[in-house]
Amino acid sequence: MNHLPQAWGRPRDDVYGPYDPSYLQTSAPKAYTQSPIVTGTSVLAVKFKDGVVIAADNLASYGSLARFTNVHRLRPFNSRALVGFGGDISDMQYLDRLLNSLDVKENYSSPGHIMNAQNLHTYLSKVMYKRRSDINPLWNQMLVVGLDGDDKPFLSSVDLLGTTFSSPTLATGFGAHLAQPLLRKLVDDESHVGQVTREQAVEAVKECMKVLFYRDARSLDQYSIAIITKEGGVELKEDEQLEGQSWAFAETIRGYGTQVN
Repeated sequence: MNHLPQAWGRPRDDVYGPYDPSYLQTSAPKAYTQSPIVTGTSVLAVKFKDGVVIAADNLASYGSLARFTNVHRLRPFNSRALVGFGGDISDMQYLDRLLNSLDVKENYSSPGHIMNAQNLHTYLSKVMYKRRSDINPLWNQMLVVGLDGDDKPFLSSVDLLGTTFSSPTLATGFGAHLAQPLLRKLVDDESHVGQVTREQAVEAVKECMKVLFYRDARSLDQYSIAIITKEGGVELKEDEQLEGQSWAFAETIRGYGTQVN
């Protein structure tokens, strides 16, 4: 074998003759990424009587490595809609550019008309379903929040298959297992949305973010939170810090490591 760096792994020409690559396949079938690399974890959202609260932490994990700690996954579209992204970060960036182009196009072609959250959710569901049908999905699950055409709170989800559903409380990733039960204690169904205040919704979401930081290894204690209402539009706060953390519960956990009775 020729062990010179410029020809590692190739037979020596002076012994075996010139290298013949003709037996190699030159045209492989077209392939797409089948597993995301850099990902974001849970996105949480809950309706209240005047609007919607949504939150997501600022961590983007490279596999199991907490690599990027300043990735903001809540992206406002306009004063009536916002998208929270879970899943692949590069696909999130592609969708963000796509939505920016859509926003510019809408501002020029429809002066005085603003797309509401329901319109935006319909658009994203078509994009995701089209990419899924091309066997080239965008590896994201998104929560679209804001106000619908009647200025009522809107909250709905769309995933990489183009599947959509709505609920008074939604969560992606690990939050679907850990945060949803806590949020449903506050808002069980649509009939309870009118009884929930802004303060209660914000407090519930912050408590869920704390639980996720305790239990989800792919989460962070820095997060972004947004409140969308008719009067205030989109109120987005980034780089918020979890408060009132307590790890006292860890002493009661059994099943890992050396056990001391």
